[in-house]
Amino acid sequence: MGPELAVVLVVAIVVIAIVGVAWLRGRARDDAASTRDRDAVGTPPVVPSPAVSRARDDDAASARDPDAAPASTSPRAPVADTAPKLPRTVPTAARDEAARAPLPVERPGLDRPSVEQRRHGDREDDRERIRRGLEKTRGGFVAKLARLVLGKPKVTTALRDQIEEVLFTADIGTGVAQKLMDRVGEVLDRSDTADAQAVWRALEQAALEVVKDPGGAVGFTPEHAPYVLLMIGVNGVGKTTTLGKLAAAHLREGRKVLLVAGDTFRAGAVDQLDVWARRVGCDIHTGDERADPSSVVYDGIRRGRREGHDVVLCDTAGRLHTRKELMDELGKVRRAVAKAIAQDLPPTARDAVAGPHDTFLVLDATIGQNALAQAKLFKETTDFTGLVVTKLDGTAKGGVVLGVCDELQVPIRYVGVGEGVDDLRPFDPEDYVAALFADRDRAVGADD
Repeated sequence: MGPELAVVLVVAIVVIAIVGVAWLRGRARDDAASTRDRDAVGTPPVVPSPAVSRARDDDAASARDPDAAPASTSPRAPVADTAPKLPRTVPTAARDEAARAPLPVERPGLDRPSVEQRRHGDREDDRERIRRGLEKTRGGFVAKLARLVLGKPKVTTALRDQIEEVLFTADIGTGVAQKLMDRVGEVLDRSDTADAQAVWRALEQAALEVVKDPGGAVGFTPEHAPYVLLMIGVNGVGKTTTLGKLAAAHLREGRKVLLVAGDTFRAGAVDQLDVWARRVGCDIHTGDERADPSSVVYDGIRRGRREGHDVVLCDTAGRLHTRKELMDELGKVRRAVAKAIAQDLPPTARDAVAGPHDTFLVLDATIGQNALAQAKLFKETTDFTGLVVTKLDGTAKGGVVLGVCDELQVPIRYVGVGEGVDDLRPFDPEDYVAALFADRDRAVGADD
């Protein structure tokens, strides 16, 4: 190749290089202009949000020091987050921190001015809540009775038969129905016309005699603390929820409470009780997953005494009252409770311990007479000292309380009249009967 051709090739290469560089610079200018145009119309840049940045920081800290304390959960001032909502996976450390964060504590009534004012206010509140909780029951058999006797009808055989039919078809039990009918019959025998007020007074008096508490007040301060309660019942009646609400009630009275997660069989039972513990602000004792419930309860009671708790509330697995092996397991739990309470006591006091200070059976009011059947079978195999009737506000079968009291002769200690933390109320026979037969004229109108 001659010198002339070599010069031509070199010139061509230089020209091509210059043109290529100019083209690349033009593309860069076009991209920059496009970016400025997007910014001008308000498209925000993609930057990590404060929450994402904090989560990344937490992950980095956990990676550097696995034993480091969790990040602070104190409230932060709200930060405006204008980052686009892009799909992302929350880091594991952030999820763990959220799980450990305390829930809002609900302790209603702690700031009342004095003990006497609080008790008076609680009593008025109890009456109103029970009255509202029995609204559906008043719209049932109570409203039917009101329609029959209001207006002073003639006392006839047909009227007696109608009253008897209403009572015996209500979910109050045949024994209670007969007692109420006998008392109403005495009133009807005195006149040719049915005096509505006299009938109601007879019904209220007869009902009060049935539900009158034979057990006296519960003593939450035994000679050797802590007071230990075992909660039993079939699946779904509300044992765990009742324990959480009961813990809140004890906290309102200034007692130190420990919840014991003895239900190690139901999936989620321990987590549910843990949520309640954080919600009301009390301690909780849990065992290993699938641990023997007797050992969990035993260790929990021992911890309660060691740490100076006033009250230890023990959850148990729900069990079918017809399953003998499950009822035998409950007996094993009771023996573990007795052993834990008796330990460290003087010999004379140790011999007297046969079980927990109280065992409460939880019944669901919405199943009516089936609740009474459950209670009878539990009583054949388990010694319980009190009853809790839940879900009174969601059923027209609140009259089952009458049947339970009449058949079992075991005092009802608490009734559930709502889903709130403050909706487990001490059972008062007079308040219950007054609420059951209250607003009779309006009950008739509501049922029409």
